[in-house]
Amino acid sequence: MTEQAVDQTQELDQEKQEALRQEWIREHFQKANRFLAEKGVIPSNVIADESRYLAPYVAIWKMESKQPKKQTFWVMSGDLPSDYVDVNVAGTAREAIRHFSMMWQLKAENLHKSGATKDPMQAKFARVLVSRAESLYQIHNDDKLWT
Repeated sequence: MTEQAVDQTQELDQEKQEALRQEWIREHFQKANRFLAEKGVIPSNVIADESRYLAPYVAIWKMESKQPKKQTFWVMSGDLPSDYVDVNVAGTAREAIRHFSMMWQLKAENLHKSGATKDPMQAKFARVLVSRAESLYQIHNDDKLWT
């Protein structure tokens, strides 16, 4: 292969990767919207410049709602359970990631303490929460991801 052909192949690979990334972002934006709607929250706007995406793992969206009342949330979707919190718990997407990590550790601990994990489904859910919470904490601590 000539050098020019190699460069063209690399460009096509990069374009394909970017297209896949954009598709993942769209898919998880829709997932976040559906999740909020299931909770009775109707999103009206996403604040894209404060939202962050680490495809194919996690997206953290700063979203405004108009119903049931005007409010702003951090909404998380990706290869983990979707969740949301009021924007007041964290000033940035990075802080929101840490908040979800800590919150999920506590939820898993409460499931264990309550005895709910005697149910195999609840035990599995608690394991998923702990696993994803640990991954989120690593993402939060990785300065290279936040520059």
